Amino acid sequence: MTQAEKRDLEIKATRVRMGIIEGTHAAKAGHPGGSLSSADLFTYLYFKEMNIDPQNPHDPDRDRFVLSKGHCAPGLYAALALRGFFPWEELLTLRQIGSRLQGHPNMNMTPGVDMSTGSLGQGVSAAAGMALAAKHLGKSCRVYTLLGDGEIEEGQVWEALMLAANYKLDNLAVVIDKNGLQIDGPTKDVMDSGDLAAKLRAFGFEVMEINGHDYDELEAAFKKARETKGRPFGIVMHTIKGLGVSYMTNSVEWHGKAPNDAEYEIAMNELQAKLAELEAK
Repeated sequence: MTQAEKRDLEIKATRVRMGIIEGTHAAKAGHPGGSLSSADLFTYLYFKEMNIDPQNPHDPDRDRFVLSKGHCAPGLYAALALRGFFPWEELLTLRQIGSRLQGHPNMNMTPGVDMSTGSLGQGVSAAAGMALAAKHLGKSCRVYTLLGDGEIEEGQVWEALMLAANYKLDNLAVVIDKNGLQIDGPTKDVMDSGDLAAKLRAFGFEVMEINGHDYDELEAAFKKARETKGRPFGIVMHTIKGLGVSYMTNSVEWHGKAPNDAEYEIAMNELQAKLAELEAK
């Protein structure tokens, strides 16, 4: 990846982070922490990796993305808006009655959303089903899904991973956002998941562990995912919860809390400064 391409992605990811803050502040609710940790992934998927068309969101041959950790919808919505699926201003309607942008993704309301999610553990099952259906139909589309490292405490996740390996779903990429925090505290204290890469391999996956904020590593992982045949691909993505906003960084407090007016100003000033720095390069 060239420096210019990387800079462009960094600019877009900063704008996605700004959208997360704008949406959750306007809603006075939402989940900024995990949305911010996933912002670089959302940016990479929607601006580099996936075969999608905002003008034709229901293209039967498009790639699919399932946000299994559905509470991080503010990050997905910001990426979709920036990609052109709906107006940026609509982010300010997050969680409002009648809005297309509810607290969890709704495939029947929101352009670009491929699966309704929110009940943790279920999204990866839907993604595996999509990948299996694509195989049966002879389609070349790929399916991507993002889980949280707290979410994988759900048993249904592991049933879905077993199914994916059994049916050799090499068109499926399962990404785990390993930011180390969940609503009740550090994941190692709540339910230590141990060596996730080893567990995925034991379930029949090809696996890479990466820094989820490094675009070269994201590019290498998804390239290997496309090249892997005969088994699904897993990415253990090490991230920092709340990255991009100083007082939210690596803080469990911001798992599911919106910034007030003063906190909003601080966050937006920091992100504006980051954007100006990137644009000046």
